Amino acid sequence: MLFLISFTSFNPYAPAQYLHRSLASVREVYNEFTTTGAYYKPVFGAGDDSSSIIRGASRYGYLIVEPGGRTNTVKYEGEETVLFLLEGTGMLNYGNEMVPISKNDFIYIPEGEKFGFSNPREQSLAVIVMGFRLEDSSCSKVKTGMKLANTDQIKFQVLPGHGPTTRFQLMLGTTESKRDRLAASCMVTSMFIMDFASGGTNNPHRHKDEEEIYLILKGRGDMVAGETGDGGELRHFSEEGDIYFFAPNTLIGFYSGNQPEEEHAQILAVRFKYPGNSITK
Repeated sequence: MLFLISFTSFNPYAPAQYLHRSLASVREVYNEFTTTGAYYKPVFGAGDDSSSIIRGASRYGYLIVEPGGRTNTVKYEGEETVLFLLEGTGMLNYGNEMVPISKNDFIYIPEGEKFGFSNPREQSLAVIVMGFRLEDSSCSKVKTGMKLANTDQIKFQVLPGHGPTTRFQLMLGTTESKRDRLAASCMVTSMFIMDFASGGTNNPHRHKDEEEIYLILKGRGDMVAGETGDGGELRHFSEEGDIYFFAPNTLIGFYSGNQPEEEHAQILAVRFKYPGNSITK
């Protein structure tokens, strides 16, 4: 299913605008990764025809490399790439290097660097591929090289403003970051995993000058995406595999629907700068 929800025509002050997808229903398309052993499903951006409201992300997609398969080598100019391994183990082919990768690895690829994947294992390799448009004015001096880490290396923590029922793994931030596991990016301000206790919430909130994408990794609950006509939270039942894009100023959040005896709900979130100057006054 593909959903585009807009309560106003898009402008810098739009109070609520978002997109909703499901990994289970996004269709495969041929793209630069595609081979007989690898296929790609565009969620947002390149390959998807309904993502025009997104300004900062050039692509957000679901890449599968079958056992024994490999992708084509790709190179993206004018954007930085972030990868997250949902399932499996395999190899990242980065330049002339062969780098072992496994589930819950996250990787930063700088602009213009060649990379691809191969899978010598018996289980499929599943990767979330994210690309973010660089701004010459602010990103020309950012030179960090490829960086890789795994979420197992990161402790969960409670953050101010989001309540005690949600814990965060702070994965990746800008080169100035002092709190993230990897300080590498220019346009990506924060990538993190949220772990929700039963009935937990991250407290609905807004980001003035940033766009954000949520992917539900585990569990179910109510996603807050915008407001009702009388100013209440606009909630949408959501479950594993659902993905939301949020435009700046949109009210966003999540309420876990998992029971105490169940595994916690988790969300992979990535927040990134809105291109250009600040869009709020």
